[in-house]
Amino acid sequence: MQEVKVKDLHKQTMEERLNTLRAGVLGSNDGILTVVGVLVSVAAATADQFMILIAGLADLLACAFSMASGEYASVSTQKDTEKAAVAKEAALLKTDWAGELQAVSDYYRGKGLSKQTAEAIAEDLMNKSPLKTVVRVKYDIELGHYLNPWDAAFASLFAASLGGILPLMAMILTPAGYKWPTTILAVILSSALTGYISSKLGNGLVKVAVIRNIVIGLITIIIHYGVGKLF
Repeated sequence: MQEVKVKDLHKQTMEERLNTLRAGVLGSNDGILTVVGVLVSVAAATADQFMILIAGLADLLACAFSMASGEYASVSTQKDTEKAAVAKEAALLKTDWAGELQAVSDYYRGKGLSKQTAEAIAEDLMNKSPLKTVVRVKYDIELGHYLNPWDAAFASLFAASLGGILPLMAMILTPAGYKWPTTILAVILSSALTGYISSKLGNGLVKVAVIRNIVIGLITIIIHYGVGKLF
């Protein structure tokens, strides 16, 4: 029985999985835009394939590690905040049990239950798992399940690398006559994919998200191509 509980503790909640996916989508989108921006600028200024490759790879690595470190710092802060909230509630359970019980009862009253029913549910839950009940009701935290900064960091690192490498390969590996249309197509397809995934994760409008990402990608190409041509 104890083994089952240990396994359950290590199962990721939906919030944990969504956080990792979110980091991946953001990393992919950033990888596409930053890498294609540098590629287009350099390719517009020079036809030297080696220089384009070096510039693209350097930006790809910088983008991937920047996104990963940013996600790690951000999620670590959120994890620390969650742990601080749990510690605070653990202390309150010792000093203000009645207040904590009332908070749980008020929560269920807010869900439309009668006072008697809400109080009965609150007493039952608090007698079984007081800390778990309080942190879930007051902070929507699942006790023992904190957001993992390493999961977010690696998801962002991998996704940013994957998103950036598609336009890089299109620019470097295709023949000179097809370099630009292939790169633009790679940006459109990868931007559309990240838009689709992000809309599904956020329950948004798929068409709007896809079009928005494609438009942003094309604008990025136009702006950086113009910058490259200036030099």
